[in-house]
Order: sequence, then C-alpha cells, then structure tokens
Amino acid sequence: MQDVREALYVGSRSDGRLIRRPMSPHLQVYKMRLSMFLSITNRITGVVATAGSALGVAWLAALAKGPKSFAAARKVTGNPLGQIILGGWILSLVWHTVGGLRHFIWDVGKRDDKKSVNEDGPVAVGVIAGVSVTLAAALLGVSCCRSRSRAKLRKAS
Repeated sequence: MQDVREALYVGSRSDGRLIRRPMSPHLQVYKMRLSMFLSITNRITGVVATAGSALGVAWLAALAKGPKSFAAARKVTGNPLGQIILGGWILSLVWHTVGGLRHFIWDVGKRDDKKSVNEDGPVAVGVIAGVSVTLAAALLGVSCCRSRSRAKLRKAS
C-alpha cells in the first residue's frame, strides 16, 4: 500500500513538468520557543482587545444613555466576573501593544536576528507583567478611593 502523503509531494515547474517537492514541516517538528508563543499570542490578543474595545464602547454608550443604564453597566463591571473580564482586557491590550512594538522594531530592521529575538522575549514578558499589574492596581486603587469617598458622602448626608 502506497503512502497517501506521496501525492502531496508532487509539484510542477513553470514549464509544466512534474517534480517532487519537499513538504513544509509541521508544527510538531518545531520546538515551541518563547518568541513563537509571544508571536502567536500577539495575534490572539489582538482579537481579544478588539472584543474588549466593543465592550468598552457599550459601557460608554450606557454612560451616554443616562444614569439608569450606567448603573446597570456598573453592576456588570463591578461584580467579580466583570472585574476578571476587565483585567483580561487590560492584559490583552498591554500584551498586544508590547507585541506590536516588538514587531515594529523588527520591521524597521532592528533586533531581528535570532539571538536578539530570543533575548527580547523574557524582557517583553516582564514589561507585559509589570505594566499590566501597575495599570490594574492603579485602576483598582482609584475605584477603592471613589467607593470610600461615596461612602463618606452618604454618611454625611
């Protein structure tokens, strides 16, 4: 019995003559590296960031619609699941931004050799983690301060 994959090795030259061509290696051939993971997840976070931006626009629309709609939107963003979704959105925005900056640097011809790409991967992960945690902590801090000030205003009145 002949291997079915043999048919995939057949190609043709520009003059029409059939030739045997090599197969492209499959993902199982490659060892997953950090740079590969970061590049793949950069594309995924682009989709997630876009979906999160649509939720952000819905939140702004609720704000524009009036206090009743905004209160409903705040209920959604204020519960733990909403907070997790917002944290994921922050992470995806930061991840995609850092990944985009790395790709931009490569596009201008800098740091695109194998050694530099492998060195920059852990740095990118550190920047992503640091900026995401800082941004999330800042937003959480602002939220907590606003909650306390609202509670003080309620007690005073």
